[in-house]
Amino acid sequence: MGIEGNGMNFGDTSMIDPFGRAISYLRVSVTDRCDFRCTYCMAEDMTFLPKRDLLSLEELDRLCTVFIEKGVKKLRLTGGEPLVRKNIMHLVRDLSRHIESGALEELTLTTNGSQLQRFAAELAECGVRRINVSLDTLDPTKFKQITRWGDISKVMAGIDAAQAAGLKIKINAVALKGFNDHEIPGMLRWAHGRGMDMTVIETMPMGEIDEDRTDQYLPLSLLRAQLEREFTFADIPYKTGGPARYVEVAETGGRLGFITPMTHNFCESCNRVRLTCTGTLYMCLGQDDAADLRAALRASEGNELLSNAIDEAIGRKPKGHDFVIDRRTNRPSVSRHMSVTGG
Repeated sequence: MGIEGNGMNFGDTSMIDPFGRAISYLRVSVTDRCDFRCTYCMAEDMTFLPKRDLLSLEELDRLCTVFIEKGVKKLRLTGGEPLVRKNIMHLVRDLSRHIESGALEELTLTTNGSQLQRFAAELAECGVRRINVSLDTLDPTKFKQITRWGDISKVMAGIDAAQAAGLKIKINAVALKGFNDHEIPGMLRWAHGRGMDMTVIETMPMGEIDEDRTDQYLPLSLLRAQLEREFTFADIPYKTGGPARYVEVAETGGRLGFITPMTHNFCESCNRVRLTCTGTLYMCLGQDDAADLRAALRASEGNELLSNAIDEAIGRKPKGHDFVIDRRTNRPSVSRHMSVTGG
């Protein structure tokens, strides 16, 4: 099992940021590596972190455990692609003890689906109940074009395996003007027809890529107006702990979420922080301010230094992000790639 630290429990000091928001959701990027090279996320010729810079699986477990003791109720593993991290299921299995104890309400992950056929049954065994699968098109040719390296048949086999294992799936699609905007209605019918929720996401200005994001950017207010020519939406208060605002679709009976960092930011209710695979804590996806937890983690076998470093970081969580995409701002709002912070 993973390292428990020194057994001290800091759980009675829950994490409250300067704006009174309780931090109960931790997203952990277990690797910056991925087996795809999606055009809006990465350059094709990416330079990844040296493996020696990464936290070990035991260190990731210890860090997550301290966050859980401090009030985190939902833990999401992300990447890059989390399932390409060597021996990742050891970490999932270790973290599942917090589900069994009741300390953690949900252990979940976001994946591109490429490795799901291999791991779906084991994920379900470890107490994972639902996952997000990132999928921007159902067209095999366009899928190859946008992922550069991906094979959609593997993703579809992974979705089949995940559903067979009893995992609930939500499809995440980044809305890209001129690429998949006309496909969204068909994707929505496909997802809801298989009992899967779907969320559409605005592209975010993170990291240097090989494309011009102003050409890709599609405001979801515009997409919603287009979709409402075909579908009847009813706003619902449904929440999964993330930033999506949901509607129920009368024609399909399913749910559709909108994540709108650009047109309508969701910062007022932000309950999240993000931990990278090197132990850097980002208090906001759209800001560069960060805290190095690796130093505190490795400085002592006990967890008091680490707990104090987390408290100090939460005390600097900003009110919101500064994302902007327009012709005058043709540089990314933050320099790191999405794969570093895990979305």
